[in-house]
Amino acid sequence: MMEFLNNHHLLGLTIGLCTFLCIGLFHPLVIKGEYYFGVKIWWAFLVSGILFGAAALWVDNILLQAVLGVTSCSCFWSILEVFEQQERVHKGWFPRNPRRTYYWDNDEHSEKK
Repeated sequence: MMEFLNNHHLLGLTIGLCTFLCIGLFHPLVIKGEYYFGVKIWWAFLVSGILFGAAALWVDNILLQAVLGVTSCSCFWSILEVFEQQERVHKGWFPRNPRRTYYWDNDEHSEKK
């Protein structure tokens, strides 16, 4: 397959498509992860990023290296995004999980007293 992609000059486009799909996959992962687990999910993104990065160093296939590297960087970027997602929930842009207590809940109770 790599020979076909190289011979037809499609490797760059394939890597670009995989990058687009990876970023598209991580957007809902951040939203759902923050909804169900809160910002504690950042550890999972950190460990996943390290594992994907190590795998990218280990494989020989350039396409697989690129996809694993992009996935690793997307995991690391998601650490920042999960904290920003919590702020978007605080602003009311995304629904909050009624089963969880948020850090601003304590601030609101202290203001009402």
